[in-house]
Amino acid sequence: MRKLKLRIEYDGTAFHGWQAQKNKPAIQTVLEESILRLTGENSKVIGASRTDAGVHAFGQVAAFKTHSSLKPETIQNALNALLPHDIRITEVTDVNEAFHPRYDAVKKSYLYIIVNQRASPAFLHRYTWTVQQKLERAPIKEAAHVLVGTHDFSAFQGTGSGVKNPVREIFSLSIENLKGLNFMTTCLNGNFIKIRIEANGFLRHMVRNITGTLVEIGRGRIASHQILDILESRNRKCAGPTAPACGLFLEKVTY
Repeated sequence: MRKLKLRIEYDGTAFHGWQAQKNKPAIQTVLEESILRLTGENSKVIGASRTDAGVHAFGQVAAFKTHSSLKPETIQNALNALLPHDIRITEVTDVNEAFHPRYDAVKKSYLYIIVNQRASPAFLHRYTWTVQQKLERAPIKEAAHVLVGTHDFSAFQGTGSGVKNPVREIFSLSIENLKGLNFMTTCLNGNFIKIRIEANGFLRHMVRNITGTLVEIGRGRIASHQILDILESRNRKCAGPTAPACGLFLEKVTY
């Protein structure tokens, strides 16, 4: 028996998230079905992050056990031939039996793209959140700075989470203004905001709830200095709304 580590990218639009669900398409389910077709084994695929329905990934990491003696490159090519076009394996490597994609991760990074103008470019509506009202960048950056560090992020935790310890450490939270996004050898011009968060782990909906709150601050509906009160309240009702899933990408998992 060997354990294989997968690095995966996917467009999450058509899926109900990473985790297998009854009668709903999920990334984990599709991967396990493809592995069964390739190896004849019912292998459980463990992912580093349980991304929500509609969330995308550039660098999801997962692992599974198999008796197959096929080379990693052969498995990668074979799985890509079996998987739908919106899921791709970018790397397959042998790892130690003790490796765990979620528990061994030392940090993860997510990015969120906002289109801050009246209409989104036609090619980006599946991957961005269009906020028509002009957002003031300075207060957003002020508030983002407060969230960096080790905190109890209960105020930004989605309902239905069974996590017992809501303390996480955000290593960095950057707000970048972009005047264009490269796409298919051209540049789509516009007003874009890229939010990137790197932490040792994330609570359910944490990035989307932080993003929704920062947008409310940019709109002037919440003052930037209130972010500390929201954080210390540990009350989800005190924070802003949950940002749409479509603008969120799991960027990287680091071990």
